[in-house]
Amino acid sequence: MSHKKEHTDQLLEWCKEGKQGAQLEIYNRYYKAMYNTAYRIVKHTAEAEDVMQESFLNAFTKLHTFKGEVTFGAWLKRIVVNNSIYHYRKQQKNMAVGLDEMLYKVEDNDAVVSENNGYTELKAQKVMETMNSLKDNYRVSLTLHLVEGYDYEEVSEIMNISYANCRTMISRAKESLRSKMTLNA
Repeated sequence: MSHKKEHTDQLLEWCKEGKQGAQLEIYNRYYKAMYNTAYRIVKHTAEAEDVMQESFLNAFTKLHTFKGEVTFGAWLKRIVVNNSIYHYRKQQKNMAVGLDEMLYKVEDNDAVVSENNGYTELKAQKVMETMNSLKDNYRVSLTLHLVEGYDYEEVSEIMNISYANCRTMISRAKESLRSKMTLNA
């Protein structure tokens, strides 16, 4: 077992005992990654922050259920993803979204791009922007699968759909992304 894992395990034990210093250390280790995960799903800074905070609270209060079958980071990430999707769906039910907000908006990019690195960065940014213009279920499934690295089975569990439906949805989402990228090229 690595030194860092041993240290994390010890911190988690202290967290179970209610030691706030240990909780702060765990928070400091994971908050950036968990915020980024939440942000990719909810798409709003303040909401991602709220989801992340809520997820840490959930994790610390349910730490006794953590069995160590996966890394703590993976366990925490699953909590963040589930909370993000729940929050996103709740938000969609409570808010009537205007057509203008749903349309893909392209900002002018007059910046001078350095050779390959800048081009690759702009290409990745373009892919992410185009992903944001996909239907919600396509965007969420692609984010979970391609960005977050969940397999089809995990995505189907998270989204509460069948495995076959998940594979079909991700396939269609990829095709939709390809066609939008081709149109915007």
